[in-house]
Amino acid sequence: MSRITPYLLAIAALFFFAGAPSSVLAQKQEKDTSTTPAPEQKNSMAGMPMDAADSSSASPAAAGVNDQMTGKLMNSSHMRMTPLAAPQPGDAARADSVLRDLRRGLRRYTNFKVALADGYRIFLPKVKQKVYHFTSPYSALRSVFTFDPALPTSLLYEKADGGYRLVGAMYTAPKGAAPADLNARVPLSVAQWHVHVNICVPPRKEPERWRETAGGKPLFGPKGSISTEAACDAVGGRFIPQLFGWMIHVNPYERDPKLVWGTHEHGEHDSE
Repeated sequence: MSRITPYLLAIAALFFFAGAPSSVLAQKQEKDTSTTPAPEQKNSMAGMPMDAADSSSASPAAAGVNDQMTGKLMNSSHMRMTPLAAPQPGDAARADSVLRDLRRGLRRYTNFKVALADGYRIFLPKVKQKVYHFTSPYSALRSVFTFDPALPTSLLYEKADGGYRLVGAMYTAPKGAAPADLNARVPLSVAQWHVHVNICVPPRKEPERWRETAGGKPLFGPKGSISTEAACDAVGGRFIPQLFGWMIHVNPYERDPKLVWGTHEHGEHDSE
């Protein structure tokens, strides 16, 4: 797979984000217009739909998902995480192997300009964030079919010294991946994958409704007060049971093992 055409990337994005299980990727899929990014939507974080990724008018849903992943992750009405499994023989060694391969793959990207030159694109570059995702469409495509620890879907950077400092990466897996599939990539006894669920968004033709609140809290989006289809229908919204595929963050340079997997929190760390 030396050359990936935009057409193939579009097909892969459809499989990944419309929810094709890894066991049926070869079967015919119908387009889900409620979750499939439109052709003009560019510069996304693993396919997150945006109205204009390079401006402050970026989709509130996409921005909300990114904000939802800031800090320590936890189960909520809008986020589901895999439970920590009982440790199995070889799990620790497999996780350590993933980290070694990831560190090797990341050496090239300590300079963020190299990442940009290699096709990684910044998600919401003009929106202030704690951690910025640089996402590769090529890596996102590969993640649908296989898992390469040295080739994450997104690189994680913090703003520093007028540029960006590499702090970690994000792996993705198909929306319909079973627990066994996720465990085969990263042991579920070591780390927790997460997915964004129960999202209510306003009608496409009524973007001004993103500002609506109830009891002082947002009504729509990943941090909205609505988390059921019935409540979403009641306000005329569009309900998305699961938004995008499975994700997991890795901070391979952290000294504290508790901060290595599945969080945007950072302590003392050494980049390589």
